Amino acid sequence: MKQVIQSARSGKLALAEVPPPAVAAGGLLVRTRASLISAGTERMIIDFARKSLAGKARARPDLVRKVVDKARRDGVAATFKAVMARLDSPLPLGYSAAGEVVAVGRGLEGRFRVGQRVAVAGAGLANHADLNAVPANLVAPVPDDVPDAEACFGTLGAIALHGARNCRTGLGDVVAVIGVGLLGQLAVQLLGLAGARVIALDTNPERRDLALRMGAEAALDPTDDGVEAAVRTLTDGLGCDALLIAAATESSAPFQTAAELARDRARVVMLGMTGTEFPYREFMQKELNLIVSRSYGPGRYDDDFEGRGLKYPPGFVRWTETENLREVVRLMAPSRRNRLDVAALTTHRFSFDDAERAYGMVTGGDTPHLGVILAYPDRPESSAPAFATPRATAGRCRLGVLGAGNFARAVLLPALKEMREVDLRGVVTTRGATAEHARAAFGFGFAATDPAAVLDDPTINAVLIATRHASHADLAARALTAGKSVLVEKPLALDRAQVNAVVAARRESTGFFQVGFNRRFAPMSLRMRDALAGASGPRVVQMRINAGALPAESWINAAEEGGGRILGEVCHFVDLARFLIGAPIRSVQADAAAVIDGVCDDLAATLRFADGSLAAITYTARGDTAFSKERFEGFAGGTVVVLDNFRRLSITEAGRTTNGGGAQDKGFKDALAAFVGAVAAGGPAPIEEAELVETALATIAVTEALRSGHRIDLD
Repeated sequence: MKQVIQSARSGKLALAEVPPPAVAAGGLLVRTRASLISAGTERMIIDFARKSLAGKARARPDLVRKVVDKARRDGVAATFKAVMARLDSPLPLGYSAAGEVVAVGRGLEGRFRVGQRVAVAGAGLANHADLNAVPANLVAPVPDDVPDAEACFGTLGAIALHGARNCRTGLGDVVAVIGVGLLGQLAVQLLGLAGARVIALDTNPERRDLALRMGAEAALDPTDDGVEAAVRTLTDGLGCDALLIAAATESSAPFQTAAELARDRARVVMLGMTGTEFPYREFMQKELNLIVSRSYGPGRYDDDFEGRGLKYPPGFVRWTETENLREVVRLMAPSRRNRLDVAALTTHRFSFDDAERAYGMVTGGDTPHLGVILAYPDRPESSAPAFATPRATAGRCRLGVLGAGNFARAVLLPALKEMREVDLRGVVTTRGATAEHARAAFGFGFAATDPAAVLDDPTINAVLIATRHASHADLAARALTAGKSVLVEKPLALDRAQVNAVVAARRESTGFFQVGFNRRFAPMSLRMRDALAGASGPRVVQMRINAGALPAESWINAAEEGGGRILGEVCHFVDLARFLIGAPIRSVQADAAAVIDGVCDDLAATLRFADGSLAAITYTARGDTAFSKERFEGFAGGTVVVLDNFRRLSITEAGRTTNGGGAQDKGFKDALAAFVGAVAAGGPAPIEEAELVETALATIAVTEALRSGHRIDLD
């Protein structure tokens, strides 16, 4: 299929051929019929992407601070790779579209049907693309008499509607809309439909005239000297009850205008992206209320609501982003006496195949425009990539990759690309643009969005799984069942049943599995293990991990996707403790600090080993990320070994300390090389597989110990 994508690094925009997405549980696959170019928002994204690195840094100082912290902690080289991987990601453009349902995901049976026309929303979801996979809470049915070219305004309308709701106006209230571009024109109509008296303010006379035709009571130039007097006349000297700022400008002039035109204790709602310096004295004297409107409405930026289909109780949250989208599309129906007229806002139509020309017009600035629509031609159904004829390639690792997120692109794929023993056969991601970008960037033979393209390919003998955690065990079991060797990024599984499924598949498989526990391959880890192994008696290992906080909405924190950081990250250190001590884990105890932000990120876990050794893991998100992330101390038979953030290692024995250091190396390349070498040689697995199962069960036991308050025995 075709999709509009842009390079985050260079800003280059193209209509690219990418694999189609696959329908997911709780979502729909929609064939796009029309999509709307949001000139303001998308131009801002495009302009940012086209900036130099220095320009991007000036525009986003918040990201610069994060980069500096990471550089201090992990080193410049690792930070540079991570930043370049992020910038190398393809940016999908578009977030407001309409089309026809072609597949319904599990759990939505009866709610939607194939062939149904819908409006879809969401950046990175409702893309300018032939096909889009969209979760149900970002979809609204389209009335039969609303054409696709109007329904595609749905998302922009929902943004304007939520802004209008934030004005909290009623019949007869006077609302000034400052800036009547596309969003402002929609707001003018929606406020009028709600019974408000609307004053449109814009420096463009053509847009003022259009606002009058759309129902504004007056249209004024905010730069005219008489604008304040005119508003006072219209409001009998009172001033505006609410002011909606829909302008797109770096200037803070809209706030000054709002302060001058507002009545006492009026509401000022910020809908557009403007300068944010407001006149404090005027705002204070009138006790004005300032609200920054949250895009489409309640539910926006909530991964549980948007991505996982959570419902808000209508008694408490009546107008979610879903309901705003549904209402806007309903208001477009020509059968209504008073309707939302978006056809009058459409100034240009382009064929989707001419998308690059459409964007050239939007970003060029020479042609006046408001609503710019892309219309989609019918295309033949996409087919899965044909499998190459199997050929004898003994001594090769013929690799298929499932998942190509930031970590895979920054660390795993660059290293694999350099290995002579690897044939990068195919890459699969949920989004076609990401898959195609990875194929082109790393030289894969094909790109796809269905894991079957890799799992069913007889020419592939190894699979790297770098998807979200909840899918790891299932994909690993399927790959093993297909006779392929598997390198699965941590964790192996999220519960005991998933572990058992992998074990059952492995027993019947000719392949092996390895988990991405790279730290045990790091040169300093090997030196630490050897130093402890040379001492007599049991070993005691203390591990401190200053992990830093994740955003609460991160998918890692979601039980059904990431399983939380204990299963997703603490497993690294359970495995490293198992590696350093070299004996089976017999029992696990754990306790957690008080949770104040909804997730359990602060805990202490104790592992007891068969030989009497002990490992204590302290994992916290409460520290400053500029400080060292990981510090490990090992004690055995008079020897003390300290490893600090994989950059410094000291060994103290017989009264003398030997120090060593160097560039941070957490063993990623060596772990990959070990897997590739084992596949090429036909085995055995680089890590004892029973040991990996033990680590998975011990990590799951940490969560069980936290829930039960008791020690969990693994025997």
